[in-house]
Amino acid sequence: MAAKKALVIVESPSKAKTIGKFLGGHYKVLASVGHVRDLPKSKLGIDVENDFEPQYISIRGKGDIIKELKREAKNASKIYLATDPDREGEAISWHLAFLLGIDPDKPCRIVFNEITEKTIKAAIKNPRPIDLDLVDAQQARRVVDRLVGYQISPLLWRKVRRGLSAGRVQSAALKILCDRETEIKNFKPEEFWNIAAEFEKDKSFTAKLAEYKGKKIVIENEEQNNAVLKELENGRFVVSSIEEKDRARKASAPFTTSSMQQDAANKLNFSTRKTMMVAQQLYEGIEIKGKGTVGLVSYIRTDSVRISDEARAAAKDYIVEKMGAEYYGGGIYFNKKKDVQDAHEAIRPSYAELEPDSIKDSLTKDQYNLYKLIWNRFMASQMAPARFKAVNAVITNGDYDFKAVGSKLLFDGFLKIYNSAKEKEEDKILPDIKEGEELKPVKVEGEQNFTQPPARFTEASLVKELEDKNIGRPSTYAPIVATLLDRKYISKDKKSLVPTELGFIVTDMMVQYFKEIVDVGFTAQMEDDLDDIEIKGVNWKEVVGSFYGTLKEDLDIADKEIEKVEFEAELTGEVCEICGKPMAVKYGRFGSFAACTGYPECKNTKPLVQSTGVKCPKCGKDIVVRRSKKGRVFYGCSGYPACDQSYWNKPINKECPKCGQLLVEKKGKDSKYACSNSECDYIE
Repeated sequence: MAAKKALVIVESPSKAKTIGKFLGGHYKVLASVGHVRDLPKSKLGIDVENDFEPQYISIRGKGDIIKELKREAKNASKIYLATDPDREGEAISWHLAFLLGIDPDKPCRIVFNEITEKTIKAAIKNPRPIDLDLVDAQQARRVVDRLVGYQISPLLWRKVRRGLSAGRVQSAALKILCDRETEIKNFKPEEFWNIAAEFEKDKSFTAKLAEYKGKKIVIENEEQNNAVLKELENGRFVVSSIEEKDRARKASAPFTTSSMQQDAANKLNFSTRKTMMVAQQLYEGIEIKGKGTVGLVSYIRTDSVRISDEARAAAKDYIVEKMGAEYYGGGIYFNKKKDVQDAHEAIRPSYAELEPDSIKDSLTKDQYNLYKLIWNRFMASQMAPARFKAVNAVITNGDYDFKAVGSKLLFDGFLKIYNSAKEKEEDKILPDIKEGEELKPVKVEGEQNFTQPPARFTEASLVKELEDKNIGRPSTYAPIVATLLDRKYISKDKKSLVPTELGFIVTDMMVQYFKEIVDVGFTAQMEDDLDDIEIKGVNWKEVVGSFYGTLKEDLDIADKEIEKVEFEAELTGEVCEICGKPMAVKYGRFGSFAACTGYPECKNTKPLVQSTGVKCPKCGKDIVVRRSKKGRVFYGCSGYPACDQSYWNKPINKECPKCGQLLVEKKGKDSKYACSNSECDYIE
């Protein structure tokens, strides 16, 4: 009879595959594929009359997975619950323990910050009980968010439009975007002038007017500008002081979830959702040529900048060996806020020596770019500061002081491998000038300027704003923007996030009737209260109860007072093929669709289609975006079923020079376009 194996349960199949290779034949590693129990989708699922008791059910579609886990658990010598090392992961382990009949107070839970053979085997040797404070913190967050979503959202459906939603973090984020847009619309530009003098000595350099009689000067109009220029004409430009100073610039701390999302957005043009998807792949493990499946980065949901002594030592060895001892800085970073997420390290490579370029061939383009960003940021954090020679010169003309600034890079330090936008520094060397020296200007002129409104938020800057204001947690940042876009509360203008009319309507309604939900201070305090459940063991039901009392009162008032919002019909530009009336955009529980404006007499509806701007080569109608039964995007003729022309890759308005068929966007690493004809080998 074969010896029983120990069962290890993780969340994802790819993670299970990676860990299974490390543990060998004495262990069986299975995946729960995320949550196995949750609140029901069809109803609130919270007994508000019974101390907010959650009514958990097994998730629909998980029956076969649960059966397999129960079968394997029954025959296992020991069970290890190895879900992610955070609140959500702890809750999944707790639900698994319930389904499998495991005592949560017994050592059944293992956690690890990275998926390497060493850390996995160390975790197996040190199981612990399930942390019920962590579980309670997750339950509180889930229940509060359910109460908001399932009680305010139906109100929005009745009063505004079907398919809308409200959320504790989502609604606060939307208000931030709306407030910024209002600020931009109400902004009144103010005129100001800058005066600069250009000098030539060995090389040209510019000094800007900064002070008058030792105080900052502001020139408000052309008249003032001309008066200052006239005074300067009669004076002499003399170097009154020169200050030279060596300065050092330290590297940024290693990535947290939010700083990774911001940097990936700014440097790689990744959405927050895409960043998290690719980071998850790097964490769970990727097949590396000659090395097998490798978990490349540490856990990707963290607020902490802390690095383990072991990881710091590995970085030191690499830096000293590859770049020299002078490049090692021994960076130690401290969190601004001491909170629960400090249990995790910062995001870093699992193996310092695994250079991005050495495994490039095993990674997709996106995986490589994000891994390189993480690797460079971590290595830079352990490197020596960059050193500069800074020169500040003051050039005086009467009562007016002009300032010129120069700098020279003396030692690149961490800049050798990592530059952020704020850390870019180019040599800007001033010529050899001396105190008391008179300088003859090449020209002195003023330039008219106007104050600018604040910039719209991008995904990156919104994430930073949410983090700064303590709204939400790393795991929530990515879905927020996606939800706001899906609900049509905002649109994207290039990288900028722009609230729509609908976004303003919903926000105004929330501000009037649910002001605490959208209040930044209240939302931040709620985050602290939820953290206290985990940190201080505060009773989670008391936190929920305190919140729900106010919410219930607001709901009753809102339901009575809010009037139905009527929108002007949004026409599609098509006419109904049944009755000839215009088709309009309507919104249902599954998204937008086209419906006849002759309703209820005419009930014709059809899916909204997104045109590619490309004409079908068979019949001349538009090629539109479609989805297969399995949800895969493809591109097909709008004349279907009469015309069955379709493409798996997006077609473009350009014919193949070899065969005349349309070219399509190629998804490979190197080539941009290829012929859509499978028998043609044209690629460009």
